[in-house]
Amino acid sequence: MNIQIKAFDDNYLSVSFMDTFNSAMLNSVRNVPGRMYHAEKKTWMIPDDRKTAQIFLENLYHTNLFNYAEENEEPADDDYKLQENQDDSIFKVKSLLKVWHYSQRTIECYERWIKDFLEKYPEDKINAGQKEINEYLTTLAVRGKVSASTQNQALAALLFYFRFVKCENPNDLESVIRAKKKPRIPVVFSRQEVRDVISYMSGSKQLAAKLLYGTGMRLNELLNLRILDLDFDRGEIIIRYGKGSKDRRVMLPQSLVLELKLHIRKVKKIHESDLKDGWGCVPLPGKMAEKYPDAGKEFKWQWLFPQKNRWKNEQTGEQGRWHLDETLLQRAVKQAILEAGINKNASCHTFRHSFATHLLENGYDIRTVQELLGHSDVKTTQIYTHVLNKGANGVVSPLDRM
Repeated sequence: MNIQIKAFDDNYLSVSFMDTFNSAMLNSVRNVPGRMYHAEKKTWMIPDDRKTAQIFLENLYHTNLFNYAEENEEPADDDYKLQENQDDSIFKVKSLLKVWHYSQRTIECYERWIKDFLEKYPEDKINAGQKEINEYLTTLAVRGKVSASTQNQALAALLFYFRFVKCENPNDLESVIRAKKKPRIPVVFSRQEVRDVISYMSGSKQLAAKLLYGTGMRLNELLNLRILDLDFDRGEIIIRYGKGSKDRRVMLPQSLVLELKLHIRKVKKIHESDLKDGWGCVPLPGKMAEKYPDAGKEFKWQWLFPQKNRWKNEQTGEQGRWHLDETLLQRAVKQAILEAGINKNASCHTFRHSFATHLLENGYDIRTVQELLGHSDVKTTQIYTHVLNKGANGVVSPLDRM
């Protein structure tokens, strides 16, 4: 069996059966919520979101049409026997992850874990399964001494590989020796420490640090901001394709309005200079570049924090400008922390922890903070209640009130 899944438009995926198919295969797409059939192009259309894609892939899995043929059985003409090498398996994993709209970082992490697993248990020599998964994860915990979150990430990658590439469903993983997940209290700046760190920074990096603290954004969310994401009239910033590929709104700090407008003027001058030199085009999300070829040169799509120098392709001569590299901002924040004399294991992410903690200290309810941070579960946000000085040191003894 051979199925082609690709983008149809901004809202739908196209699903085409490339050869003979049966009723089970047809029902796998018919049972997807919101599916439609495009009679003219003879293709099925399913909503382009992760939940729907997952339903469709699970329906395909339950057809049992993609399992390996018996060891001594010659495959029939309409059977698809999975005899791929490691590169083919990795390519298939990456393709499926892209269909599900996983972030590029997650795709890279999954690819790294699956490659490492296949190097230890090659497909052409070992028919790896549940036993090998248990051995691999146990080795990570015992010998590698990895954290619980790292082990869980490796497990998620392997389960994805087995379920949707090998079409197997390992479920007896109770014998795995799991790394113990220990509760960690987030590192938080005091308000004075925030002021001190920011004071030791300058230029666009100082503005970026102010936004990290003033909005609670993650570092990659900040660096991926474009000019059109700032709405001065409504006083908000739109974060697009955040963690979990979710969009959300955060407040635009009013104390930064003038500074941001001046910064945008500088960015516009850089963009105008790039256009004069024959460049000035930035990559666009999804398939927008195909639909609107010239949109990448419009100012509204430019990065809010562009890199200082244009990159250059030595082979084609093409030039462009990416956003500020995260390592540059990370180094600037680390240096400012050292110069401020703050003896905490802090980083750019500490601004986000401080944002949430200080909002709770100011009396904002936890649900509001959860929404601003983009947390799916309020339990994730509750960790900040542990640093509000409401424990033993924040309670007045009844003896002191006598």
